[in-house]
Amino acid sequence: MDSGKLVTILKALADPTRLNIVALLNTRSCCVCELVPIFGISQPAISKHLSRLKQANLVSETRKGMWVIYSLNREPLEYVRAVLGELPDMTEDFKRLEAEGLLVSCDD
Repeated sequence: MDSGKLVTILKALADPTRLNIVALLNTRSCCVCELVPIFGISQPAISKHLSRLKQANLVSETRKGMWVIYSLNREPLEYVRAVLGELPDMTEDFKRLEAEGLLVSCDD
C-alpha cells in the first residue's frame, strides 16, 4: 500500500464539490462550461477543483478544438476501494491495551 498515493486521492475527494464533480464525471465526460451552472460557482473555481483532481490522477483532460473535456480516471478509485478493503486487522492492539490495563471503554 502506497500511503502517500492513498492520502493524495482521499484529500482530493474530501472536498464536497470535488466529490460531486467525480460523481458527475462518473456519468459522462464534461467541459468546465457544463459544470459551472451545476455548481453555481465561477469557471476559475471549477478549474481549480479540476486541477486538484488532475493532480491526484482522478481526472484526465482531452482537447477538442478550443474546449478541454474532462474524464474520470477510474483506476485511482479502484485502488482506493482495494486498499480500504484490505485494511489491517487492529484487533491485537486492543487486546494488548486490555492486557496492559490501558483499554478505555466509553460505553460504561
